[in-house]
Amino acid sequence: MATWDQLRGMCQKLPELEEQDRRQSHVNRKMVALERPLRSSDLKALGDSAPKGDILGVRVADEGVKHALIADNPEAYFTTPHFNGYPAILVRLARIDAGELEEIVTEGWLDGAPKRLSTTWLAEHPEA
Repeated sequence: MATWDQLRGMCQKLPELEEQDRRQSHVNRKMVALERPLRSSDLKALGDSAPKGDILGVRVADEGVKHALIADNPEAYFTTPHFNGYPAILVRLARIDAGELEEIVTEGWLDGAPKRLSTTWLAEHPEA
C-alpha cells in the first residue's frame, strides 16, 4: 500500500516538480499528480463499484496507456467520465505498492517535463 508521504518523497526527487499544496504537483505547468477525491458525479457514474479510500490522479502519456493500465490492474487503476479524452488515470493508493507508484509518477513527470530536462534526467538515471 502506497502512502501520501511516499508520494511526496518521490515528487521531491524529480527536478522542477512544483507542489502547489501538499497533494498536488506540476511540472512545466502540467499536472503530474494530485489528490482526487471522487465527486458526486463520479460516484453516480461508478455506482456500486465506486472505490473508497485515498484516490490519486496521475498524468499518463495518452489514452492508450490509461486503458492499458486499467486492463492490467483494474484493482488499482480506474477512470471516470470526467477524465474521458484526458491523459490521466485514477489510482487507489491502498491497491498499489510504492514501487509501482514511483514508476507511474516518474512517467507522468517525464511526459510533462520540458524535453531538455527529461533528456538530461534520463541520461543521469538510465535505470528509469
